Amino acid sequence: MTVQTTEPFVHPALFYRGETEYLHGTVPFIRDGLKAGEPVAVAVPGPNLAILRAALGADASDVRFLDMTEVGRNPGRIIPRVLRAFADAHRETRVRIIGEPIWAGRSSVEYPACVQHEALINPAFEGREVTILCPYDAERLDEQVLTDAYATHPVVISGGEERLSTAYAPEQVVTDYNRPLAHPAVTEELVYDAEGLPGARHFAVERAARFGLSGIRLEDVALIVAELTTNSVVHGGGSGTIRVWTEDGQVVFEVRDHGHLSDPLAGRRPAARAQEGGRGLLLVHCLADLVRIHTGPEGTAIRCYIGR
Repeated sequence: MTVQTTEPFVHPALFYRGETEYLHGTVPFIRDGLKAGEPVAVAVPGPNLAILRAALGADASDVRFLDMTEVGRNPGRIIPRVLRAFADAHRETRVRIIGEPIWAGRSSVEYPACVQHEALINPAFEGREVTILCPYDAERLDEQVLTDAYATHPVVISGGEERLSTAYAPEQVVTDYNRPLAHPAVTEELVYDAEGLPGARHFAVERAARFGLSGIRLEDVALIVAELTTNSVVHGGGSGTIRVWTEDGQVVFEVRDHGHLSDPLAGRRPAARAQEGGRGLLLVHCLADLVRIHTGPEGTAIRCYIGR
């Protein structure tokens, strides 16, 4: 069954079970795009990249391949640095993209950011001539992941059939996964205001070094903390609290303040060349290995994970 749509943006989920179904759902999608003269990008985990390259043969040379475990390690950077980057480079024509941001092995800490990303693709590309196909491994992913896919995709393909999703509700998904971040058992923290911004940056970098970060990773920490703490002073009530700890081999930084992020796509839009400001949260998403955000009337917490 083929779903007819008059919308310029198309965003189906593909439920696959095994390699045969994966190839059946992706290879024709790629080849149909190439035949239509549409630029095609594939951003999926490394093992699936290898499978697709082999199946496409000579056609693989006309496809842009990206390892999603690298470019999409932080789900918050996928829209600006992967999907929009490719679509914006080909504004003169419709483009096709395969994006697989959720795979078996994604942790429970990462998953809320993943599902919010899938929901936010829809407003990020509304009105654009883009088709983004999102594969889901129905054999290995939890049932809740598949349930959420019905809510984040207007069309679901399963068993070779396309169906309109009656559970499609991306805005509700963004709200449902805007969950308070649990406090870790042990942290070091510092309260800062405008005069304390240099001290907050030094506090974070010194502790990151003590926890094992070095080189470019320490530079990333300095930039991330500078952006977040400055935002607290300018937009978050003039002050904030920064906490630092380690978790599962990563160094974690959290900045809390009294500001409220009213735009769910904040930090996920590429900055226009002439734009002044507004790049801070985008930079944070691009540098961190994972960003988790909880925002509400009482304030905002932004938690960043940095691997050694």
